[in-house]
Amino acid sequence: MRVSPVGYVANTLDECLALAEETAVVSHNHPEGIKGAQATAASIFLARNGKNKDEIKKYIEDTFNYDLSKNIEDIKPGYVFHVDCQESVPESIMCYLQSNSWEDTVRNAVSFRGDADTMACIAGSIAAATPGMEVPEEIADRCFWILDSHLRHELNLFDDFV
Repeated sequence: MRVSPVGYVANTLDECLALAEETAVVSHNHPEGIKGAQATAASIFLARNGKNKDEIKKYIEDTFNYDLSKNIEDIKPGYVFHVDCQESVPESIMCYLQSNSWEDTVRNAVSFRGDADTMACIAGSIAAATPGMEVPEEIADRCFWILDSHLRHELNLFDDFV
């Protein structure tokens, strides 16, 4: 859930994957944790660089061996809380793939009633990087002003960087 900025600062997909691994090993030093971080960052990188949902889905399935073909409405009834990447990252990406707006994406992720904050961060960050699915301005503005002045400053620095 903390890997999202990597999809913005990386200049190439290879750099994106390498940076995602570096960020993951600090707290998720397990092959599945690294894989989840890389899949998330790659999805963001690909979305930011104009790839459509079908192209993102194919890349993630081919590269990370995630099955993204399931319908989220079929998964939800039997879904239970998981903190493991292999049980939350694919579902989060599916929430993005099967939505039509940022808000729809986040609502899909939260409706799993699983690791809701993580799943919403993953799915929402991919949607936010997708042209036409950005965070609605009124939500972004409200969140910006909730931050303390130091964090607002850091966010502005990041925005200037990317």
